[in-house]
Amino acid sequence: MAEVITMPRLSDTMTEGKVAKWHKKVGDTVKEGDILAEIETDKAVQDFESEMNGTLLYVGVEEGNAAAVDSVLAIIGNEGEDISGLTGGAAAPSASVSEEKKSEEENKTENNATSVEQTSAEVPAGVEVITMPRLSDTMTEGKVAKWHKNVGDTVKEGDLLAEIETDKAVQDFESEFNGVLLKQGVEEGGAAPVDSVLAIIGPEGTDVSGVGAAKTETKSAEKPAEQKTEAKVEEKAAPAVSSSSSERVAISPLAKKMAEDKGVDIHSLQGSGENGRIVKKDIENYQPSAKPAASAPSASPAAQVAVSFVQGEDTETPNSQVRSIIAKRLAESKFTAPHYYLMVEINMDKAIEARKEINSLPDTKISFNDMIIKATAVALRKHPQVNSSWAGDKIIHRGNINIGVAVAIPDGLVVPVLKNTDQMNYTQISAAVKDMAGRAKSKGLKANEMEGSTFSISNLGMFGIETFTSIINQPNSAILSVGAIIEKPIVKDGQIVVGNIMKLSLACDHRVVDGATGAQFLQTLKTYLESPLTLLL
Repeated sequence: MAEVITMPRLSDTMTEGKVAKWHKKVGDTVKEGDILAEIETDKAVQDFESEMNGTLLYVGVEEGNAAAVDSVLAIIGNEGEDISGLTGGAAAPSASVSEEKKSEEENKTENNATSVEQTSAEVPAGVEVITMPRLSDTMTEGKVAKWHKNVGDTVKEGDLLAEIETDKAVQDFESEFNGVLLKQGVEEGGAAPVDSVLAIIGPEGTDVSGVGAAKTETKSAEKPAEQKTEAKVEEKAAPAVSSSSSERVAISPLAKKMAEDKGVDIHSLQGSGENGRIVKKDIENYQPSAKPAASAPSASPAAQVAVSFVQGEDTETPNSQVRSIIAKRLAESKFTAPHYYLMVEINMDKAIEARKEINSLPDTKISFNDMIIKATAVALRKHPQVNSSWAGDKIIHRGNINIGVAVAIPDGLVVPVLKNTDQMNYTQISAAVKDMAGRAKSKGLKANEMEGSTFSISNLGMFGIETFTSIINQPNSAILSVGAIIEKPIVKDGQIVVGNIMKLSLACDHRVVDGATGAQFLQTLKTYLESPLTLLL
């Protein structure tokens, strides 16, 4: 019996998805696990796999087009099966949505007193206008950190055009077109709003002097289905293609995405595809060496100009995208979420002994921060209300425990995320934190490595800070602040002795976490840290 596959909701903010590419066409045999299509969401391009076996009988969304979540994406069934009833019933709503969108776009066009047809007429044949892409759900503008092509340079599909600094990271921006770079819409170091003209590519010698202005004036009138001018973005990661390398690696988009997800250095691979092109099976069959070489993060522009003191002279430093967004988010969090703070002292004597024993094992070295992360993750299992988010008319209780670890960078603060932290052991946590912290400082983190946190930890103990409070990292409902371990006199069994004390501060959003709930969570965390063996129960 035929099964209707609908457009999935791949992120909590997604309302529609765009089919970036179909991997199967009507009439093809489909097996469970086969990639049907690549779906472009408001955050990333994701592979969409089939959950059933059969034949692809119907495609509800053409490649390059968008459709609302839950609308018909495809139909899979037996070869030759009659699906007229399914397509007939599904087509009407989809068509209705399409007509509504078309009507809205036409209204926007009239309001701007400029039609889409007029704009298209102003773009010479063969010319492609590339706009500033939206690389994260919170991005409103992007900054060109570096141009890799100058006006007049020949550009080929897959060539690196520029490095775009977003509110989260610096990402490589590649061309999807062949031609000559005719115009740079944003100068190096400058910023521009999302959807404004970034670059224009076309035949050499084409006059595009008026294209940028027309495009800017009518950007709200552009049809989503026609926005094929955006170059595909591949997030910048240390193990992947270095932006400073002029050597391009022949690799399919899917293989490149898989390599980034798995942390595979594609420069070390020999492709099995045509002309040595790296394809999906090369990534799947990749076997890392026994001792992989440490990959040095690629050089990136300084996030913040070094400040030196000059007597009697005031200086200024322009805010980067990262610092501007940090300021905005922290202000929103502080002024919208009713913060309150709970503090507790932890006797770390047993934790110190446990760490010594663990680190005496071969090839093992963990920090106190790793132990705190592990204990916090396990404590969140017992107190799921703390692992929740405020969503206006409801509270979302998260099904995964993903802990964000605050990392200081020259330009402010980023929060890389350890996914499913409660399922990680000490060694895995230690390796992940070191890797992401190192890449965070060189702006080598991928955007998806800083998304999806359900709880956050900020540790200033290494700077000798005994106690402090933090601002909640939205959409989390709590953040743990970790101070230094200090030797001080304590009372133990009626005697004054020297103890190793660490202070923890928990900031909670009172809309989600009540005082008693926050206190119970801290009690559980205190138990785990003061008696580390309880983590094994």
